[in-house]
Amino acid sequence: MFNKTFDTPVIRSIAIVGSGLSGLTAAIQLKELGHDVTVFEKSRGPGGRLASKRVSDGSVDVGAQYFTSRNPQFLPFLRQFGGDSIFAPWHGRFGFQTSTGQWEAFPQENRFVGTPRMTAITRALSAHTHVVTETRVGSLVRNDQSWTVYDTAGNPLGDFDQIIITTPPAQARDLLADSGLDRLASYLDDPVSRVLPCWAVAAHFPVSPWLHHEGMRCQHPALFWVANNSSKPDRPDDGQWWVLHAGPSWTEEHVDTPAEEVANRLLEAFRQLTGFQVGPDDIVTHRWLYARSEGGEQPGHLWFPDCGLGFAGDWLSGGRVEGAFDSASGLVAELTASAVTR
Repeated sequence: MFNKTFDTPVIRSIAIVGSGLSGLTAAIQLKELGHDVTVFEKSRGPGGRLASKRVSDGSVDVGAQYFTSRNPQFLPFLRQFGGDSIFAPWHGRFGFQTSTGQWEAFPQENRFVGTPRMTAITRALSAHTHVVTETRVGSLVRNDQSWTVYDTAGNPLGDFDQIIITTPPAQARDLLADSGLDRLASYLDDPVSRVLPCWAVAAHFPVSPWLHHEGMRCQHPALFWVANNSSKPDRPDDGQWWVLHAGPSWTEEHVDTPAEEVANRLLEAFRQLTGFQVGPDDIVTHRWLYARSEGGEQPGHLWFPDCGLGFAGDWLSGGRVEGAFDSASGLVAELTASAVTR
């Protein structure tokens, strides 16, 4: 269970921008500590990179494909605030392709997925906090001891003691720049340069196109990752949905290529990889401009106590899904500790 270890003598009003895993983790932990928290989300629902798309016979995960749990507090947190049914182990066969084209097994590690889709996790967590959806935060104005948050139309969304931004660093930097907070925005220049894009294609096949692995890290100029989404628990699909993730370099080269052409090229790469020549009977595409972070400093989170503004996200903590939880938890700990000592 989440351990309430901090003394919080003052109830603070806190705005969180973004309702991915880091935003919801921070919101729940702060609410448990007695603070008044509002989460603003530009989309119709929470999720971030724990994203799924509806298809004819269910859904398919187009974002993060699975998550691990190296932090012993992560799974208990999910169980406490989401229940046992929102995730399950993915007992797939995972392989990676060497530079010579040979297949080797992934290291043994417990891998988990949301059930019946990755978005089940953030949907369940969002029930424990106040999320305002379809609201894009456009600017932040600092007052004497508080912030006023405005949407992109200039409408005020409320006054808050503190702000936590959990969007990808490029979006966070734009928000700060639009708010005239150039010094804070400059902290994100390097992280922005390290966030990589990704084209994702989900393809449905009437029969299995590949029998050897359920998840594959590929050595191909176009493909980076391929997975049998239907092999995940609680996906009773008729046939198989496969997810193809392009590599970051290929995506950058084709970031503005029409989605239909991207799908055709990645499916051709999949045919080269597997030798399976039968085409899919349904296709879904999605372009991630901010898919994952690679390299650079990993401070875990950023907190500026003098102005009461911080950043959390997996891009600050290793890039993995549970890194979002680690980042948010670390920020909440520092934020709360600084509130007690002030």
